Amino acid sequence: MRYADGPTTEATARVAAPPQAVWELVTDPEFLARASTEMQRASWGEGDEPGLGARLHGHHRHDAIGEWSTVSTVTGWEPGRLFEWTVEPGGDGGATAVWRFELTPDGDGTVLRQWARMGPGPSGLSQAIERWPDKEERIVEGRLREWRTGMERNLDAVRERLG
Repeated sequence: MRYADGPTTEATARVAAPPQAVWELVTDPEFLARASTEMQRASWGEGDEPGLGARLHGHHRHDAIGEWSTVSTVTGWEPGRLFEWTVEPGGDGGATAVWRFELTPDGDGTVLRQWARMGPGPSGLSQAIERWPDKEERIVEGRLREWRTGMERNLDAVRERLG
């Protein structure tokens, strides 16, 4: 698995709440930051209303990487169904990641899926790959495992909050 191929991961859970209640949580950057071990703070851009084209500002921390900030643009917004944001590149190249929540009604509840794709633009992971190119597959797989663990934590937080 190579970074340039845009590897993905996802997690899915059923939430015992209607899509609108789930939507309110997954589109709340402050809730997501409280649920995450990596995202420390997040907020909508100054003057931005949540919706297509809005900007999200995030501040993150990882023991092996340190601290960094991101700016993302909402690239998918279908209220009650889809929320997607693309992390803008810090330098030349494309997006560093794309993240998405998908909500599907399921009886009196909601199936919630979180999905993410790495790259193709350079990110903090790119530096590790450049330093140890023979370990690229292990580096990418390890980071995808971290992402999936974080996604599962996010989904658990939604379920805990909504009962």
